[in-house]
Amino acid sequence: MSEVQPILKVTDLKTYFDVTKGLFAPKQIVKAVDGISFEVYPNETFGLVGESGCGKSTLGRTIVKLYEPAGGTIEFDGKDISKIKGAELKAFRKDVQMIFQDPYASLNPRMTVGEIIKEPMIIHNIYNTDEEREARVVELLQIVGLKPDHIRRYPAEFSGGQRQRIGIARALAVNPKFIVCDEPISALDVSIQAQVINLLKKIQNEMGFSYLFIAHDLSMVKYISDKIGVMYLGHMMEMGPSNDVYHRPLHPYTQALLSAIPIPDPDVAKSKQRIVVEGEIPSPINPPKGCPFSTRCQRATERCKNNMPDPCKVGDRLVWCFLYEK
Repeated sequence: MSEVQPILKVTDLKTYFDVTKGLFAPKQIVKAVDGISFEVYPNETFGLVGESGCGKSTLGRTIVKLYEPAGGTIEFDGKDISKIKGAELKAFRKDVQMIFQDPYASLNPRMTVGEIIKEPMIIHNIYNTDEEREARVVELLQIVGLKPDHIRRYPAEFSGGQRQRIGIARALAVNPKFIVCDEPISALDVSIQAQVINLLKKIQNEMGFSYLFIAHDLSMVKYISDKIGVMYLGHMMEMGPSNDVYHRPLHPYTQALLSAIPIPDPDVAKSKQRIVVEGEIPSPINPPKGCPFSTRCQRATERCKNNMPDPCKVGDRLVWCFLYEK
């Protein structure tokens, strides 16, 4: 029996931005993503978490080729797509779609819902007639929990949660194999967040594609994900099965993130020890020499400050921390 191959394999991926100001100013480079590696398998959800500014959204946009990588490789379905252009890029964009963070900004206010969802079908020549496309739009609206008569309305006529459902329907319009969800619930009310998460899980079970789910809420990521990667300042800190990472965090940064999750039971919340991370996130223009978390970690040593740890294997997990060296 042949071994299942990953649908997405990211190896030592780097995304840098030149933010130099002025012709004669010293060169300044933001290392938004700096050597990230992970794999996502068919019908699997890989959750990516971290503080704002850690590079997780940049990583997602690099994977869908909205940003060009500065180094490393991105393999999709066994093919390196890091440098593809033209017709190859168009074919790749059909297989890999994105659900954006802001449902207000990601939908064209001058197009009807039907036109928004139908547009990718036209670009990728899916279905032969406009009648077939319209029938598919109606079907997609029902799949995401909207009504068929919404097809003639404009985005301004919908709530935030409904707009995000329209964004999901647009992503599904070309029957993708992989969807990057870039914080799709962060702009929504808490009650609506749960509805959108349940919808994403439902359509994944029915249609059988994979997700890269990006968020800053570890509890939400744990609910939807099979595996979790924790990012900090462009680097991966810990990666492994979602239950293991959530219930038994190993890296000091992951432990601090989990300790900050609010607990609805006040009695339990009182007994919980909060790990307070002091200081500000270092500038990605001038990151620490060693472990990126060493400037804020209570357990950091001189070695941490001067050397970047290699990944340590602990069970099914990888942890970038000297504490777990064997």
